[in-house]
Amino acid sequence: MPFGEGFRLALQAIFAHKLRSFFTLLGVIVSVAFLVATVAVIQGMNAYVRENLAGAIVGSNAFQVRRTPIAAGLIDDETIRELERRPIIDRKDAEYVRRALPDAQAIALQSGWPTPMSDVHWRNRTVGDALVFGVTAPYQVVQDYRFVAGEPLTDVDVAQRRYVAVLGWDIADKLFGQEEKAIGHQIRVSGLTLTIKGVTAKKGSVLGQSFDGFVMTPLTTFESVYGRRRTTVISIKMEEASAIEGAMARAQEAMRISRRLRPGEADDFTVDKADALVGFWISLTKVLFTVIPAVVAIGIIVGGIVIMNIMLMTVQERTREIGIRKSLGATRRDILHQFMAESVTLALMGGALGVLLGWGLAGVVGLVSPLPARLTLWSVSLALLLGATVGVAFGVYPASRAARLDPIVALRNE
Repeated sequence: MPFGEGFRLALQAIFAHKLRSFFTLLGVIVSVAFLVATVAVIQGMNAYVRENLAGAIVGSNAFQVRRTPIAAGLIDDETIRELERRPIIDRKDAEYVRRALPDAQAIALQSGWPTPMSDVHWRNRTVGDALVFGVTAPYQVVQDYRFVAGEPLTDVDVAQRRYVAVLGWDIADKLFGQEEKAIGHQIRVSGLTLTIKGVTAKKGSVLGQSFDGFVMTPLTTFESVYGRRRTTVISIKMEEASAIEGAMARAQEAMRISRRLRPGEADDFTVDKADALVGFWISLTKVLFTVIPAVVAIGIIVGGIVIMNIMLMTVQERTREIGIRKSLGATRRDILHQFMAESVTLALMGGALGVLLGWGLAGVVGLVSPLPARLTLWSVSLALLLGATVGVAFGVYPASRAARLDPIVALRNE
């Protein structure tokens, strides 16, 4: 039997029993939709972290010298206790790094974890839970901050411990409505009166966490209120991404000299770049990818068993038709191909409907939540392949049973 003829007969049989066919495919549809939607959300998040989040936290073409690694969540309790015994990063360390990297575009110190939060007051308006951190002037270059109003912090602000601040876009918008109006006004933060010097351009948010809800002060001013943080960070920005690896090696050597570490002694600091954050996130999503196949496999198997049962029932219902076809010259292979084509077509339709449903679910997730979604070709191809595989695997037995029917016995069936 030609493939086209088998496909046409399969479609006729499916559409002759639309409701039954739909409920037959429900398990396959739901499983495939879950696969496509989940993979779309995870892939979208991975791309977002790679393209936006890592750069927003670490900076583009940048790396950091830190007391603890970015991916601290991946280590055990004993290692965490060991990390907590490390000495803090200080200005002496930063000076060694600066001398080792004369070609760096910017080298900055910033206050680290735990980052304090505070209400920000202006007249009768208040914005709660703003992040407050202190920096040296080059930090604004490392983070690629653009200013929509005013000007950035300067080295003089840091040296003279001036009571000035730069606001993130969200804070300025909530307090003043227009960013330009914020410049020159005084705000109250943690008991300090700070004069607003600049407002940064909007960077956006991820998972509801804004990158623009901060008050940035000179590091010396910050330390006069909050003291030294336990994880002061050195941030280094290079002109080109290709220069980062070599610069990281030189920074590591400079830190070992600053700390007077002997050959063979382990580093008591960490040199990290954005890849560490991306790798940390992707390692978390791998956990989901280990669970997804099990969930999808259960649904596919259940759906396949339903397809097999319906196909067996179909063979029983069409026994007389099979007898007539055999008496007119149809071979066992023709009957086998006919029912296999029907089973595969049924499963492929389930896969296609599941892809459409999964695509729609991923779009809805992207609209109603901060989770981005990105449909990938490999997940769609895998979904359709699963459908075809289910059709073949669970259609063989019903099709072979139909092909083995004796035509005389089949013709006697009422």
